[in-house]
Amino acid sequence: MIIHLIAAARPNFMKIAPLYHTLKKEEWAKPIIVHTGQHYDLNMSDVFFQDLRLPEADIHLGVGSGSHAEQTGKVMIAYERILMKTRPDLVVVVGDVNSTMAATLAAVKLGIKTAHLEAGLRSYDRTMPEEINRLITDAIADILWTPSPDGDENLIREGISPDKIHRVGNIMIDSLEMLRASIEKETAVKDLSLNQKDYVLVTLHRPSNVDDPATLKRLCMLLGRVSRKLPVIFPVHPRTRKNIENSNLMPIFEDSPGVRLLAPLNYIRFMNLVFNCRFVITDSGGIQEETSYLGIPCLTLRHNTERPVTVTHGTNRLCKLDDIETYMEHIFSQKAFQKSKIELWDGQTAGRVVQSIKAVCLNRK
Repeated sequence: MIIHLIAAARPNFMKIAPLYHTLKKEEWAKPIIVHTGQHYDLNMSDVFFQDLRLPEADIHLGVGSGSHAEQTGKVMIAYERILMKTRPDLVVVVGDVNSTMAATLAAVKLGIKTAHLEAGLRSYDRTMPEEINRLITDAIADILWTPSPDGDENLIREGISPDKIHRVGNIMIDSLEMLRASIEKETAVKDLSLNQKDYVLVTLHRPSNVDDPATLKRLCMLLGRVSRKLPVIFPVHPRTRKNIENSNLMPIFEDSPGVRLLAPLNYIRFMNLVFNCRFVITDSGGIQEETSYLGIPCLTLRHNTERPVTVTHGTNRLCKLDDIETYMEHIFSQKAFQKSKIELWDGQTAGRVVQSIKAVCLNRK
């Protein structure tokens, strides 16, 4: 059985890696890695593939950057050509990038069975491009693998047949556990002369936080105030750094020696900093999940999240800029952020996905 695993950027490869390795153990399965090339990532290097124990992608579409419409169109055109030449038995898409939606459209229109890993997530904010990608992908894919009960509920509310929905858990926890030994051996904390649980880790890149100069200035000043209590480690996304420089905000950090601006980090080095920090300030999606699993307080600078289970069961809190310092005091006093176990976030999701494929596609239980 030929199974295409679609990936567009580093977070996608984190999600397909555990599934690839699990499928490789099955005699009936032939997993094929398809790299759309939607994002060029300096950390998508040979070392990164070695960390994940992945081979070089079998198929490169090489679509490159562009607007949302350009990327979607390029992926559909390029991937359709591949599908016409070598028709797989199953296409697996992950996450919510443009390539996820585009590959699903191309495959479904050719009558090829398609599955979405990480289905059912909803922020209910259609200003987010990712939300549109999620809605369209889930509406037309044949198999929907959800990470948590809210995913099932969202899909059923949208009229999806329950027969299509298979709750399998969170595949990113599989990746974390697969790389835990490497993360724990990593020396990022030592290299930066940091003390365990004695610094704040920050990641910010969403337009709502970094595109408006006034909001960005308030954010930079906030980090300066936070750094008076604890050192702030801030690996700066290229988009964020460009906006800081263009808005002439770098002097704020020059006056705040407790804030350390770093270049973007690879997954293992970054996660070593996550494992050992006091808390995280972020607007990322995946970090909300990882910190909840690890029991690390996370302050998410967003009005909504497509991962509400990290708030109801995990250590994540949605915050406005004005809330951060209050929540920080809660963390210091240990009044909040108690972790409870999230069902099926156990590092065994890939195995459940494979069992689902066998049941649906091979009629094996």
